[in-house]
Amino acid sequence: MESEAVSISDFGLGFIPGLLQTPDYAHAIVRAVLPDMAPETVEQHVQGRMARQQLLDGENAPNFEAVVDESVLHRVVGSRAVMRAQLERLLELSERPKVTLRVIPYEAGALPTGNNKFIILRFASAEVDDVVFIEGLTRDLYLDDPDEVETYNTTFRTLVQLAASTDTTRAIIAAMIASYSPPPPRRQQPERP
Repeated sequence: MESEAVSISDFGLGFIPGLLQTPDYAHAIVRAVLPDMAPETVEQHVQGRMARQQLLDGENAPNFEAVVDESVLHRVVGSRAVMRAQLERLLELSERPKVTLRVIPYEAGALPTGNNKFIILRFASAEVDDVVFIEGLTRDLYLDDPDEVETYNTTFRTLVQLAASTDTTRAIIAAMIASYSPPPPRRQQPERP
């Protein structure tokens, strides 16, 4: 359905949206969410996620708007090096004309949603209803009832209002990148006689 959408609105509390993940970050997420999965199946999931990211390339790319909680920038997924690379990737992608990324800072207070993750897909054809995808622990839900979709649209707009601007979001991410930098090498003290 993503490939047919003209716009995708993605909200998440737990981790970076799949369409913005690096391979190493995706590996760590898939292993954490599905710890009993065979390594080759983990690899298939990650490769599928990486293939989906091609959706953001090219002239017909949908408008992609992601709102994430600041906590996803602080939670070390994989390792500090994986997080640094992931945040660098976010900065790179946030410069694309059809990608909008916003972070909801801690100071924004309580959030107007009980869901950890939802995605709103909008389509060009008036004959195709917008869809809300809700990612679940045991199963996923797809909602297309117009009233339910509107509730999620309203919630997403509220989340955007709570979020930092795109420029401030980039500054927040840049500061977090610096925090994931390796510490400078310690200078060796000369031996005392």
